[in-house]
Amino acid sequence: MERAARTRVKHAMRDDRGTMREELAQFPMTGRFLASRLRHAMTALEKELLESLVDDVRETNGYTKILSRGDFCEYSTILIKGFMTRVIEDETDRSIVGLQVPGDFVDLHGFALKRLDHDLCALGYTQFGIVPHERLRDVLENEPHLARLFWFGTLLDASIHREWLSKMARLRAVGRIAHVITELWYRLRMVGLGNSSGFTTPFTQVDLAHICGLSEIHVNRSVRDLREGEVVDFRRGRITILNADRLKEMARFNPAYLYGEGGLEVGSALNKEAGERQMAK
Repeated sequence: MERAARTRVKHAMRDDRGTMREELAQFPMTGRFLASRLRHAMTALEKELLESLVDDVRETNGYTKILSRGDFCEYSTILIKGFMTRVIEDETDRSIVGLQVPGDFVDLHGFALKRLDHDLCALGYTQFGIVPHERLRDVLENEPHLARLFWFGTLLDASIHREWLSKMARLRAVGRIAHVITELWYRLRMVGLGNSSGFTTPFTQVDLAHICGLSEIHVNRSVRDLREGEVVDFRRGRITILNADRLKEMARFNPAYLYGEGGLEVGSALNKEAGERQMAK
């Protein structure tokens, strides 16, 4: 029974990777958007429209501030490759309050707010698409179903943020780090990146300290405990998952809040046809 279950999971992962390759072949800039969540709810025309919204593709390498707190926003950013962070800092401290992975429409809420309350920063090699706000305005006015899926993406960010607040308040140092690692691992696999053994990231132990609200000494000790306990190995940017069950247990991790599986999975409720039927009633 156990072997059969593992075989089904492997086949499903293989099918997902094949689907992702097809999506990226057609939509190289936006093919990961809402992957494993609501991408199935997008029509072919909506996928084509989303791809056409990207006005420019930019690249950066190393730590780069893409947008500063208070800057006037005239475009939003969709992440194609690499990682981005939301950062709040002052003269004495720096906190990473959000992580973005490929496929995320990173600052879509900047369309409504016009000025963000945090910095948007890229780590390592990053490639991202620029979507002018006038194009988003056209979507809002003429494509209500796609606009609703965009709204879903911003609310997903809020769901992740709430989970962070809960876990950072309730877990000790090693549990907080376990949560961040597990979440990143799940989110990357949802968009066709990483694998069952782990993932590569530009994040350092200093970044983990800024994410988890810990000192670098606490992070160093916790990473050592995870390594010596044969749960996770973290070396030169490669995070290797040695014991997934134990890692999730330490993180008290339930992936439902990511809206890809579990009790919060949306299913076909937001498919365009379902939405039209609901509006017609």
